Amino acid sequence: MRHEDPVLLDLSGVTDKAVFMDRIAEVLALPDWFGRNWDALADCLGDLPGPVTLVVTGWQGYAETHPHDWRTAQEVFATAVDESPGGLSVLLALGAPSEDRTKRLP
Repeated sequence: MRHEDPVLLDLSGVTDKAVFMDRIAEVLALPDWFGRNWDALADCLGDLPGPVTLVVTGWQGYAETHPHDWRTAQEVFATAVDESPGGLSVLLALGAPSEDRTKRLP
């Protein structure tokens, strides 16, 4: 299965790791077994059907208020991109976040 349209992960208003995990689980339609921790996220990102382009917007507030978790998220994304057999790309948008958080994988 191919997903040619970018998938939007809008982190605007994300206040903690739990909300971050809920948001990414929703937009990537992660499986029910997703444990909402960094290791489980790494596993799920490695299993995505590819290619997938994940565009992360509104991340600046989370990065500022939770710098350790944001660094961990970046490490998980980077490792998943490097090891993704299906072609995962993660792009960090530098502009203002989008209003649409509903774009999901089919």
